[in-house]
Amino acid sequence: MPSLEEKRRVLLTLSHHLGAEPRQLAILGEGNTSTRLSDHSFLVKASGSSLATLREEEVVECRFDTLLPLLDLPTATDTAIDETLLACRMHRGAKRPSIEALFHAWLLSLPDIGFVGHTHPVAVNAILCSPLGEAFATRRMCPDEIVCCGPASVFVPYCDPGLRLAQAIRDTTNAYIETHGALPRVILLQNHGMIALAPTAAGVEAATFMTVKAAHIFAGAVPLGGPVCLSPEQIAHIANRSDEHHRQRALNL
Repeated sequence: MPSLEEKRRVLLTLSHHLGAEPRQLAILGEGNTSTRLSDHSFLVKASGSSLATLREEEVVECRFDTLLPLLDLPTATDTAIDETLLACRMHRGAKRPSIEALFHAWLLSLPDIGFVGHTHPVAVNAILCSPLGEAFATRRMCPDEIVCCGPASVFVPYCDPGLRLAQAIRDTTNAYIETHGALPRVILLQNHGMIALAPTAAGVEAATFMTVKAAHIFAGAVPLGGPVCLSPEQIAHIANRSDEHHRQRALNL
């Protein structure tokens, strides 16, 4: 089992890859990353820090059992949420975790999810800030998009970041699991950004980068009368092919 130091190192590397300026996935303090350490705690980016330059002291270890009960409350004041974010830290001198640690905690509690990456890609947000956001989320155009991002993405209508967003992510993800019988790889947030979740950091990177590629293709196809998307039967065929499963394992997805 990887040590805390190894998990932290992998999380920092993932953060730097997602935050690299040429990729246009996040600027300044945008986005956040996390990794599950055990049944009891996880690491998450501190509030206000930058993915591109994230340092060891800007990663916070948080308790699941302090954060997760918040999601079952119908509402909570900003003060109560702030107090809980501070209380969930394993070490009192650590920085304040991101407000989005709420949805990271829930996603990392799902079976086999080891890493989560949340970004605001320019190409993806151009679609999520348009009337075509849900169509982009629920359709697939290319086989590699299915391999890296699953048969569809979760689409979450706009919610203010914080408790309401975490609850919306929980509810729409649970609906996706009920429909597809599997966990999603990508969650798209209207007027906000995207989340990639996977057992590995490589899986998070692959889902993020492939979603950005798909966004460029989708936006480029619209003026040409498209996009032409794969049928549900074609998507299911690709998703269930043994050679594609082998490729997923080979890519450490």
